[in-house]
Amino acid sequence: MPFRPVHPEKLASAVVRQIEELILRGILRPGERLPAERELSERLGVSRPSLREAVADLQARGLLTARAGAGIFVTEALGSAFSDTLVQLFSRHDEAVFDYLDFRRDMEGLAAERAAARGTESDLKVIDALFAQMEAAHGRRNPADEARLDADFHLAIIEASHNVMMLHMMRSMYQLLREGVFYNRSIMFKQRTTREALLDQHRAINTALQARDPAASRAAVEAHLAYVESALAADRQAERNEDIARQRLERVKTRG
Repeated sequence: MPFRPVHPEKLASAVVRQIEELILRGILRPGERLPAERELSERLGVSRPSLREAVADLQARGLLTARAGAGIFVTEALGSAFSDTLVQLFSRHDEAVFDYLDFRRDMEGLAAERAAARGTESDLKVIDALFAQMEAAHGRRNPADEARLDADFHLAIIEASHNVMMLHMMRSMYQLLREGVFYNRSIMFKQRTTREALLDQHRAINTALQARDPAASRAAVEAHLAYVESALAADRQAERNEDIARQRLERVKTRG
């Protein structure tokens, strides 16, 4: 018969499994600090020696890291799936920028569709709260806050799709966006007409999600990213035109 003896699980192993699950599901994020040892042991209901054993195991697996005098953190490396060499290559070629947006349109459209159908009430409340923060930042005319909340809003939709593979892959993509590898979002949020359009687009996405309309949610995300791509292409073309105009001006000056 296919039965095996049941062995009681060590407390340290249970702690390891719980922290692994929190990291896998995106609840504990790269770079996030864990509570102090005493507090964490009380929350988990285990002894401090058992907690230390679990933390040592997770450090050996590369999931946690210790910083002298600061505490225990989720490893930063979990936030990026790309080597520094590849990141530098991306940053030097417009082809990567537009392929990035094309990829996001496909992935986020699917995520929004799933979030509308599968997201919990709490998922939708998170998305709604982030949109409210976006509106507040818009009213304060704070481009940096708007750009940060833009990434948080989109990542919340990915999280609401409840697919851990998509979550970790897209988190790496957003990390590159936050670091300005592809383009500077803060510049986009400084332009008044663009800011208004972007806020309206995020409102449409949020409205469709709150209504639990999968098709409308996907369409709203795809329309938003198509707008971003178009605005970025226009900006790139304007830069090229200005460069040509400067060369002409220099020629005129030298001939004069």
